Amino acid sequence: MPSIARLECSRCKQTTDATTPKTVCPACGGTFYVRYDLSEAKGIAARDRIGKAPADAAWSGMWRYRDVLPPVTPVTLGEGWTPMMPSKRNKNVWLKEEGANPTGTFKARGLSMAITMAKQYGITKVAAPSAGNAGGALAAYAAAAGIEAHIFMPKDVPMANQVECLAHGAHLTLVDGLISDCGKIVAERKAAEGWFDLSTLKEPFRVEGKKTMGYELVEQLGWEYPDAVFYPTGGGVGMIGMWKAFEEMEQLGWVKGKRPKMIAVQAAGCAPVVRAFDQDEKVSQMWQNAHTFASGLRVPKPYGDSILLEILHESGGTGVALSDEILFSSLLDWARNEGVLLSPEGAASMAGYDHLIETGFLRPSDRVVLFNTGSGNKYTDVISAALAERGIKAQSM
Repeated sequence: MPSIARLECSRCKQTTDATTPKTVCPACGGTFYVRYDLSEAKGIAARDRIGKAPADAAWSGMWRYRDVLPPVTPVTLGEGWTPMMPSKRNKNVWLKEEGANPTGTFKARGLSMAITMAKQYGITKVAAPSAGNAGGALAAYAAAAGIEAHIFMPKDVPMANQVECLAHGAHLTLVDGLISDCGKIVAERKAAEGWFDLSTLKEPFRVEGKKTMGYELVEQLGWEYPDAVFYPTGGGVGMIGMWKAFEEMEQLGWVKGKRPKMIAVQAAGCAPVVRAFDQDEKVSQMWQNAHTFASGLRVPKPYGDSILLEILHESGGTGVALSDEILFSSLLDWARNEGVLLSPEGAASMAGYDHLIETGFLRPSDRVVLFNTGSGNKYTDVISAALAERGIKAQSM
């Protein structure tokens, strides 16, 4: 396992050590990236060691990439190494099924790593705002680590998210507002309450968990990049993590080809990143009256918006914002023709792909990975309501 060489600010590039818990850069408020001594992991021989260690549950899943992760004992529930499923209708399209993770979404990766490091540092209380799924994952991993969790979520998140938090013993507060309002509460109370803030991009290690999605998709495609990656973008940590993974793999000599176009897909009712990209801005503006049935996309101003916009430009990618009606139609299309019940956020990836094929931004021959960030089974109340609105219901006898 590599040693952590330093923490490096994503904005001003100032560095610090990782011997004590860190939040954001004190100079500019930027997110810290974890930088390692990767000298022992360079080359194809080192890459080929992945997955060949003795069977051990603590080193399976995303922890198979321990050569590029912090040197710690994991708090794990079996997260990572999710299926890469070929589409039944397009041989050049793959679905990265993150619904197979513990707690049913990709959030398990980031929270496994963040809680692992919290335990390593001796932290006993953590807090975070959540649009839903991160809260459920935080509750589960905190319970596994014996850490007290305080979670703040909008009151209208899917019921599954609320149940997860309460069942795992977390302190759950439902807020009449958005995730931004939840974040303000954590910021105002954390010092007095003694909470360590695990908010998105306000500590260094959730990115490290999410970056394993980048390693996985490349390994599952034979250590070659796809042409494009579609990512439902709320806070956007997954996209930031994958971009960091691509940088590391290139330094290590583990990957072939050109980095993929990164496609940020948002809902038309909350699309701050897409709007900023279309207007060639360096940061997004707060989205007013944010609304969408894809609760994970209801983030009115991501903390890492400047990083996301840089990634879209550097990759030659783009942003797509689509209506809830289009998202739900895509959800039904994949359920009925591919056998996969997508999350509303995952459906945004599929709808975004169809849109960019129609506009000619991509060709059907392009090799593409579409992320379904969570299982549709976590949204049964939301999907049930949407079906009822369209008159789709069971017959009675």
